[in-house]
Order: sequence, then C-alpha cells, then structure tokens
Amino acid sequence: MCQAWGNPSSSHPTGKKAKELIGCARESLARMLGGRPEDIIFTSGGTEANNMVIHTACRHFHENQRGTGDNRGTPHIVTSSVEHDSIRLPLEQLGREGLAEATFVPVSPLSGQAEVDDVLAAVRPNTCLVSLMLANNETGIIMPVAELSRRIRALNQRRTAEGLPRILVHTDAAQMIGKGRVDVRELGVDYLTIVGHKFHGPRIGALYAHGPGTTAPLHPMLFGGGQERSFRPGTENTPMIAGLGQAAELVSTNWEAYEAHMQDVRDYLEARLEASFGKQRIHFNSHFKGSKRLCNTCNFSILGPGLQGRRVLAHCKVLLASVGAACHSEKGDRRQSFHCQLHLLLKETGVGTAVTVPEPEGTLHGLRGPWHHRHRGTQVSYGSGALPARLADVRELCLPGCS
Repeated sequence: MCQAWGNPSSSHPTGKKAKELIGCARESLARMLGGRPEDIIFTSGGTEANNMVIHTACRHFHENQRGTGDNRGTPHIVTSSVEHDSIRLPLEQLGREGLAEATFVPVSPLSGQAEVDDVLAAVRPNTCLVSLMLANNETGIIMPVAELSRRIRALNQRRTAEGLPRILVHTDAAQMIGKGRVDVRELGVDYLTIVGHKFHGPRIGALYAHGPGTTAPLHPMLFGGGQERSFRPGTENTPMIAGLGQAAELVSTNWEAYEAHMQDVRDYLEARLEASFGKQRIHFNSHFKGSKRLCNTCNFSILGPGLQGRRVLAHCKVLLASVGAACHSEKGDRRQSFHCQLHLLLKETGVGTAVTVPEPEGTLHGLRGPWHHRHRGTQVSYGSGALPARLADVRELCLPGCS
C-alpha cells in the first residue's frame, strides 16, 4: 500500500512494482495448487468465481451448437444438494428464467457424500457442467472429486463419438485449501474456486482454469480495461492480491503441520464434548464410516427436546460457533438446511440443535503459534478466538428438565 500504490497497468515505478507483486502472487497460488500461473484468474471472491464457471458453461454450450444445425435445447448442470449458495442460487435463477436446467443430487445418508454413481446417473445428453464442492462447509465431509473427474473424462470420450457436448468439471475448493492436500493435477478438474479468507488471506478469491480460453473455456462476466487477460477486467486490487499470494505461500509451507495440529484440536474437542454430555446426549453429524473429513470442522447435535442452537450458544462464554454455516448464521436455526440437509444425515428422533465449530481465525504460524495447545498434560492454552477450555455453561443448559 505504501511502495506499490500505482496502477498495475502504468509504466512508472510504483505501477511496475504493483504488477510485479501481482505476478508473484499468481505464481504463489499456482504453486499451492500444483498448477501454472497462467491458469490463475483473480476475482473478488468465491461467489464471483463460481458464477463465472456457471456462466461460462452455459455460454459454451450454446456456442458449440451454432452452425451445426443441432439444437440440444437448454444447457443442463449437475451439482449436489449441499453446495454453497453461490452455486445453488445462480442455478435456481437460471432455471426460473428458462436459461438452464439443474439437477441437485442428494448426499448419501451412509457416507455424507454426493456419490459418483448418483452424480453420473443425473447426466443427460444436454449436460454441460458438473460442479461438486471439494469439502462441505458444514459437515467437513470431503467429496470424491478426483474419482468423479476420472469417470467424466471416460464419459466425455464416448460423448464426443456420439456428437454430444463435453461435460466440464468444477469444484469449489473453498473449505479444503489450507486444511489438506489440493493438487489440480490429481483432481483433474477444469475449474477450481479459491477463497482467500478460508486460508487466512484477504477476503478476495481466484479461479483456477486449466488453460483458460483454450483447454477450459472461460467467458468474462464483466467487460472493461482488459486486466486479467480480459477474463476479469477491472483495475487490480494490489494489496489484497499480494496478501492472497502471501497466504498461499504459508499454506504451501505449513499445511501438513497445520492439518495434523487442527485434527488434534478437533479430536480433543469431540472427546471433551462426549465426556461432558455423555454418548446419549451428543451426536457427531460428520462421522461416517469410510468418509474422510476436514481436520478443522466439528459438526454436532445436542440431543434433547425443544433445544435451539442460538439459545445454547448464547450460554457459551468461551466457544465461538455457528448454527450451520457462518455465512448463513444470521438466518436463524436451519434444522432442515437445504445446504447441508442434516435431516438426511442425523437421527430423526430427539435432535435438538446442530452446531458447527469451524477452525479458529488464526494464522499458519505452525504448532508453536497462537493456537498451540497441549491437552495430554495439565495445560490447555488458546489464542484469540477460543475453543472451549470447559463446557459447563452449555452442559448445564441442556440438563433434563431445563428449558
């Protein structure tokens, strides 16, 4: 902000410095994902990146029909029923306008995942895009994106021979980056959404596109001065992009240590919850045999009649948690959440409230940073934004006979 405040498109020294910082950030994001710098497009956030992919898929579908005399109708998109609103709501809006059709595949109550066979069963001749999040933002369940990509590649070979449109593959990796391995070569996707504040970066984002405009089609939603190779024009927000690049560097260096540490914290929290409430009063909503989950997410229900998540959390002095996803927590209790469809995943009887405890908004300083803890001895220490050192307040609220 002080030394590179110039417009990155300018030729004076501060502009050139800004351009250099943006280039370095692009390289850092590419390194974090195992991709190439030219595959990274900076956006305002994950919502814009997700909308850009949907917009591109629909436009690409129509462009492929021009001059062929083959009218395949309306573009069709397959996604899961637990996607973020920035996937679900654009698809619903396109459906209301008659511009696209969408199928929302439910997650399996046995695995918590959108199963690959179920996703592929929803494919139609006019399907142009499959979008499946890499990890769910409420349960932490990791989705089988790599397997889905492999299956769609094989399917695309058959579709090409039949004259059907290629199916593009997108994953919203917002929750996964920084908490586990993310390699676009292993995932095999055409597009991947990046959200900075999910790995302690600024609140902007980026889109990975495998060969944007060539291998993976990419159409802009905005038109202007030609920045970001005209895929996302507008004067670049240099400080935020530089911060995003620095966060990506920290992820590349520290994610394995962070993953191990946060898994330790998560498991400790769950053990304390179970010990405090008893196995009959607590239900962990993301424990599915055979399914992997994020290291930093604990989603649980306190079982009892008439419980409301907000009232439970109001009695917690040392626990930062949300009822459902944080970005929707202002909407009140969402027991029948469309996004998470917890009613499919939980025991139907006696569920009082579902609470999601995400990672702390700390930093990637490593195991001796502000989120160091040691629970096997006598000390438990926490930094800013606290996981519980004791659970007496919420346990007392939920005792039988208490309202």
